Amino acid sequence: MHGDGLGDIDCRRAWWAPAVTAPERNWSAAPGCRRGARFLLDPETCRPSPQPPRPFGSRGECLQWIMAHRQELREGLPGAEVRPVNLARWLLGID
Repeated sequence: MHGDGLGDIDCRRAWWAPAVTAPERNWSAAPGCRRGARFLLDPETCRPSPQPPRPFGSRGECLQWIMAHRQELREGLPGAEVRPVNLARWLLGID
């Protein structure tokens, strides 16, 4: 795998990742961020990731992960809504 974590995924298919938008400036889950900053979540830590994390193979898998970790996400990401995003569209800024 390359340094960005996405080097070995098949770009011919859709990949999904959990994402959040910072609900306020200097949000506790991402100190120093601006309101509206977008973050992908690391499935290992349930926290905003500095690098693109390993994506899920389907929207359903991503939703299952979100539901299985909803308590941790609610506590660690106050005020934010976690949602599955199409990774390619998210990286292009259109989702």
